[in-house]
Amino acid sequence: MTSVSVISGGADGEGMFAFFGKSFYHMTIIPLVLLTALLAWQARPSTSEELPKGFRKFQVSYLVVWVFCVASDWLQGPYVYALYHDYNFSRQEIAELFVAGFCASLVFGAIVGTVCDKYGRKNCALAYCFLYIVSCLTKHVKSYSCLMFGRVTGGVATSLLFSCFECWMVSEHLTRNKFSSGLLSYMFGMMFTIMYLVAIISGVVGEFLADSAPLQPVASNSSIHWGGALGPFDLAIVCLIIGAVLIMFLWEENYGQEPPDHDSRGHSESSMISTFTESLRLCANNRRMWLVGLIVATFEGSMYAFVFNWTPALQSDVVPPPFGLIFALFMMACMSGAAVATLTDQMTTPGTRLAVAFATGAIALTVAATCSGNLQLSFFSFLIFEFCVGMYFPSIGIVKSEVVPERVRGTMYNIYRVPLNAVVVALLLTNMSIVRIYELCALLLAVAFVSIMAIMSSPAPYMPEMKVNNV
Repeated sequence: MTSVSVISGGADGEGMFAFFGKSFYHMTIIPLVLLTALLAWQARPSTSEELPKGFRKFQVSYLVVWVFCVASDWLQGPYVYALYHDYNFSRQEIAELFVAGFCASLVFGAIVGTVCDKYGRKNCALAYCFLYIVSCLTKHVKSYSCLMFGRVTGGVATSLLFSCFECWMVSEHLTRNKFSSGLLSYMFGMMFTIMYLVAIISGVVGEFLADSAPLQPVASNSSIHWGGALGPFDLAIVCLIIGAVLIMFLWEENYGQEPPDHDSRGHSESSMISTFTESLRLCANNRRMWLVGLIVATFEGSMYAFVFNWTPALQSDVVPPPFGLIFALFMMACMSGAAVATLTDQMTTPGTRLAVAFATGAIALTVAATCSGNLQLSFFSFLIFEFCVGMYFPSIGIVKSEVVPERVRGTMYNIYRVPLNAVVVALLLTNMSIVRIYELCALLLAVAFVSIMAIMSSPAPYMPEMKVNNV
């Protein structure tokens, strides 16, 4: 990583120009910052519709919560492996801890979706904050079993982050406030553009915190530690507390079905099973729904495989990679992709944008696989793939909102995560080379491309509870 001392030393000794000329990574900073800033600014007023009364209030109440809650996730990401490494765990033990997190999402994914629909998205968002605080607190203890417990709670929290928050927003937007689907697309664009901006800031702030004090025990021979890579986790706890307070005061509750009254609580378990069963039935009988699940598994599975393998792919003694800087550049590419998705919303359908992203991403990862010895080509291929990731999330959000019925939305979104996590766990437990993994990821993106083309050619079934547009 590029430490604060290196940056300040470059500014004092070699000068600013010398810093930006250190490597092709550093030379990418200025053009990518300018491109990202331009696209983000152009994407800011990305709707031609007149904003109805109450929309701005709704928008702020959701996005301010989203900023703090997603920041808590971004702050942790770059430092989980580093912390385990600083605790002197073996590579095999670290792999087991990572697999535990994904297995937790795999096992509890569908269950938390059903709970989300049954007991409320606001309650589940608060549960996310609590579970992730617990996960962050366990990081202070140099104990394999304690860290394993934290990985499990963190895995469940991750399932909640990428289901109940989006479900709450979509339900409030379409059902309670009855805003248009065009404004929903605008909301998704803002949601993910802000997410990547938060990711860039979180990377910079997290690196500063990690460098501010060395990792050390609170007392001699104590298993409890502070400082070092724990700094970002402590700030994540602060963000989660703020997010929980905002949720309690700004959000109203909504459900995938009617909330239970006192007379019906005895049937809640059977109702949850019924919701889960209905979700599976709908998915099996609706071609568009299971194709969306296939897209989520293939594209996001490729994305997570990329996350675990870009570091060794860019490892070099000749050009030592500044990991913190590279992470920030990746997030800028993602933010640019999200901005393009927002800017082109009035000109293209979400399905068309996804098809372009899948085809482009497959080509980028194919180049990365065939040119694995060329750092420059690999790096720029990774930037292109991250750009496609940025286009993907706001676009797939619209597709899912149009394909999945409201009454089973939370359950279905988490059912989609089951095959996704299965793909990720399978990739983590294999000993394939980096080249083979990227070849497989390119193939998975080709499957996603075929799937979205099949959805675009399929007639949309009638859904009386929501308006269905052309994907």
